[in-house]
Amino acid sequence: THTRQWRRHPSASEGNATAMQATSTRSMLRRALQLRARAAGARSSSSGGGGGFSALDEERKAGLVSRLLAAKEASGQSFDQLAQRLGLTNAYTANLFFAQAQLTEATAVKLRAAVPDISEEDLSELRKAPMRSFDPRILQEPTVYRTYEAITHYGQAIKALVNEKCGDGIMSAIDCFVEVGTTTGHLGEKRVVIMFNGKFLPHVEQAAHLNGVPAPHDE
Repeated sequence: THTRQWRRHPSASEGNATAMQATSTRSMLRRALQLRARAAGARSSSSGGGGGFSALDEERKAGLVSRLLAAKEASGQSFDQLAQRLGLTNAYTANLFFAQAQLTEATAVKLRAAVPDISEEDLSELRKAPMRSFDPRILQEPTVYRTYEAITHYGQAIKALVNEKCGDGIMSAIDCFVEVGTTTGHLGEKRVVIMFNGKFLPHVEQAAHLNGVPAPHDE
């Protein structure tokens, strides 16, 4: 006597689910390969293979920031206290110590007096136009990530409000004052206040007669 083995054939819905899973897996693998290729390109660029921010530049900047923060620590002053002495916003002051802003001659005099441990060489380095950059891993830091999340979560609402109040355009991140402070909530809790005061930059209709440069067309 032979026992008949029955094999259940998948239904149409199960077949579709399997196909979708296979497509999803291929998509994930393709994305992983793209990220790996991008990372390899970034490593090549940082090692001097490209025209970007080299590994030597990163090392030099990291050393500068380390010395600046050590000098600040030695001064025993907070960023708020230094900001008052320099006449700057506290965010811009902090940005100077992270080598993300250019130090003017007038402010250099004040900074030298406020933080005497900063060397003349580092003050001279700060007076150069900086290579503004950031480590992408900073987005994994909770304080930065949550701020980024808040901006993206309210992004459409912020854009709509800017458009209603100012028209079609953007807020400048260059002509922009940034201040970080605190306030007390109605339950007595400390709350963080971040202010961005940026110049409104309208999108411009590109009228041909206002273009001061000849159009690059073949004759």
